[in-house]
Amino acid sequence: MEFGIFMNGYHPGPGAHDTEAEHTLLMRELEYAIHADKYNWKYAWFGEHHSLTEYSHMSAPEVVMGYVARATERIHVGSAIMNLSPRVNHPVRNAERAAMLDHITENRYEWGTGRGAGSHEIASFNILDKDSTKVEWEEVIKEIPRMWEQEDYEFSGDHFEVPYPHNILPKPYGKGHPPIWMACGNPPSFGRAGELGLGAIAFNFEPIHNLKGRVEAYKEGIANCTEPVGQFMNDNVMMTNAVICLEDRKRAREIALSRGRGYQYSLVALYHDTMPRKEGAPIWPQPPHQIPNEEVLDQVIAAGSLLCGTPEEVCEQLAAYQDVGCDQVVFSMAPEGVEHDEVFEMIELFGTKVIPEYDKDPVHSTTRYREQAKPKYSRYNHPVPDITVEAIPTNAIPPGGA
Repeated sequence: MEFGIFMNGYHPGPGAHDTEAEHTLLMRELEYAIHADKYNWKYAWFGEHHSLTEYSHMSAPEVVMGYVARATERIHVGSAIMNLSPRVNHPVRNAERAAMLDHITENRYEWGTGRGAGSHEIASFNILDKDSTKVEWEEVIKEIPRMWEQEDYEFSGDHFEVPYPHNILPKPYGKGHPPIWMACGNPPSFGRAGELGLGAIAFNFEPIHNLKGRVEAYKEGIANCTEPVGQFMNDNVMMTNAVICLEDRKRAREIALSRGRGYQYSLVALYHDTMPRKEGAPIWPQPPHQIPNEEVLDQVIAAGSLLCGTPEEVCEQLAAYQDVGCDQVVFSMAPEGVEHDEVFEMIELFGTKVIPEYDKDPVHSTTRYREQAKPKYSRYNHPVPDITVEAIPTNAIPPGGA
């Protein structure tokens, strides 16, 4: 298994309405991603949400990813997710942004895609029917890889149009294109991601064992994939969860039992009406369900809903994720109740004492998949006119970049 961290701009409490506090929160998350690069973490994922007060103030992750890429050497940065609705982002702009990030990161960009968190978010863009974005995603996901390959791209579809030939620039850097991922929730979506040859991004709020059927649906789908969306298959299931990993076991469990734990889930229940909601789950502003005692905490850990304890304990708890079939496990770096300096400690501790027990390959799995990339489309749809350019600037960089 591989490991990553997740930055979402989660900003609970009154500070969400103060720009100084907001700035502190956003800059701290960048520090976490940069710190993780030094300690064996392979991925730093960034959410994209709009108008979701407290839950997420991360609305322009491509800017943030460029910042982090400049300050790191090895870690991959990923969109989790880029909204593909043409009413939110025109597909040409999405293709351009993703390809530019591929250059800026030098092939360290992961292109996660989806439809948005729910009806409140997409209403920011005057989209009032959340189900209408599904067919839009299906159309766009197949067209952007073609934009990356062809130099005279044109398209007339049901949801967007490029009316006559255009060369969408830049093209992705080097061989292939960024690995493609799809946000998944219910079992059919996992199977669909597999059928399309895409990695699955699963935002998990359930006991890990509940997800085994969904992982199996994905693996069955990708085993039957004969025509991937892109130039290669990205056989990956990424699962999110929460971790509290400290040398001080007592302190780790104290955090898990602290008041306010679960506050984020009350916001999920408020905003994410596209995801299954647990019966009886508190909806903001209702107070979250607090873990009442040590015995219940042990049950929560055993169910795989939370990893908590010393590095040795967390290492044992992770075996459940491997058993379910996860390829990558990703943790939010805004754990409730964890102080800023403790987050740095967790990143270093988990990276040096837990990750090496599970991830023995120094190369990212998506890098290995990208090495298998094969062109899908012809470079041109139309005859290329015979044009001779007699003079170009003497300092023009020739093909090959010399």
